[in-house]
Amino acid sequence: MRKTVQNLKVIENLQLNDDHHLLQLEVPDQLETIFPGQFANLLVNHSPGVFLRRPFSIYSVDYIKNTISVFIKEIGEGTRALGQTPVNSYINSMFPLGNSFTIPNEPEKILLVGGGSGVASLMNLAQELNKNLNDVYILIGARSSADLVELEHFSRYGTVYTTTEDGTQGEKGYVTNHSILRDQFGQFKRIYSCGPEPMMRAVAAKAKSQSVFCEVSLENTMACGFGVCLCCVTETIEGHKCVCTDGPVFNINQLKWQI
Repeated sequence: MRKTVQNLKVIENLQLNDDHHLLQLEVPDQLETIFPGQFANLLVNHSPGVFLRRPFSIYSVDYIKNTISVFIKEIGEGTRALGQTPVNSYINSMFPLGNSFTIPNEPEKILLVGGGSGVASLMNLAQELNKNLNDVYILIGARSSADLVELEHFSRYGTVYTTTEDGTQGEKGYVTNHSILRDQFGQFKRIYSCGPEPMMRAVAAKAKSQSVFCEVSLENTMACGFGVCLCCVTETIEGHKCVCTDGPVFNINQLKWQI
């Protein structure tokens, strides 16, 4: 789908917990294909202290309703304003931006690893992988059970495992310490990950040590969304790349990470 700037109507604002919202946005023009991993840059209305757009992974796409959904965690003034957007109001959106995850040509056993708000980029990917008959496993980590959201939705597209740092659900500890990574990692043909960088680095190191294909979606600060401001530059083996245009998805072998 070509990049476009449109005013999208909020047709649902679902509050998932104290600080997470799922906004369903109606697109006025007929949607073309949006690929897993792409994102939207949203303009923050009614917040005079916020000047820059905020980037959000496109959580899911409904081609029948002609809607996209974005997953918002309220952190600062901008995300709080977006999270509180009333139904029937409009958000100016630039989308779809960035590249996408690589989808295998043949069904494979695949693991998705998400932490924190990084789970947002994995839902559309899980849907696409499931549609292509892949055997999908989804590992999600959070601080506590209250932060684990949309698990039922994820479970429609794969087998879900969880960790919580306080042990209130799933295995206790960080997502990178889950037993599936310790005991079954070598069974997976592909790993996709998004979340805090230390988590992705740990997943990438394990994938590299066992020669498993692995892609990560970076969450660098992205102000413009089209490679002009250079806020989101990351170091790769081919030099510095803009995450908003050359990413946000990178094969771990492209990144100049010490892993």
